Amino acid sequence: MKTVTVFNHAGGAGKTSIVRDVGYELAQAGHRVMLIDLDPQANLTGWLGVEGVTRDETVYPVAVEGSALPQPRLVHGLSLIPSHVSLAVAEGQMMGRVGAQVRLRRALHDVRDAYDLVMIDSPPSLGQLSILGALAADHMIVPVPTRQKGLDAMPGLQGAFAEYREVRPDLTVALYVPTFYDARRLHDRDVLADLEAFLSPLASPVPQREAVWLDSTAQGAPVGAYAPKSPVHLDIQRLSRDVAQALGMSYEVTA
Repeated sequence: MKTVTVFNHAGGAGKTSIVRDVGYELAQAGHRVMLIDLDPQANLTGWLGVEGVTRDETVYPVAVEGSALPQPRLVHGLSLIPSHVSLAVAEGQMMGRVGAQVRLRRALHDVRDAYDLVMIDSPPSLGQLSILGALAADHMIVPVPTRQKGLDAMPGLQGAFAEYREVRPDLTVALYVPTFYDARRLHDRDVLADLEAFLSPLASPVPQREAVWLDSTAQGAPVGAYAPKSPVHLDIQRLSRDVAQALGMSYEVTA
């Protein structure tokens, strides 16, 4: 089982879209995939059409009480540990519990034979839940918008990675993903050139095509289920190929 946390402490980088849509693609390719929503905003949960979540269905019992993983929801061929706004309470409670930050990693070890891939949607912060997700991971995937804010976030990201590696020296960045790319804009092209100069490994840029993303989110379905073979879906398939290659997993795009 491979565990990947999609992480950027800045909001609006494309984390949730990557977890939902790449996770769905790899599940469609035959891999056993579990997604974990660590963000109290619960966007991943809502974007998969899941409602009526209780706190005990989230990672709260794992992080605060040291419990086993709750039973996941099954949706769109994926297993999902959903989130709820009450998960925010865990931030303060984890700080008073020795070893709380590694409890998700321990809980995932107990289900290692049930899944091929776990993808964790980290909250846009450097708080306790983000640390929980980072220390549970074997690898990180880092979306970076092709905007100035993407470049501005890099020092904070590098500092966070250095701290995480003090606890997990084997933690690696499997892939950086340029997001919201518009080749028509000189600014985007310049930022992409900067990313290509100092980040590796770097995925192909994900173009900014908002309509299908927004519509699929409103329908609570991955793009591959909502608009198969659309230009956005083809972008996701290309990204999924890059992710699979970075993780040493199989993924073939079917005609």
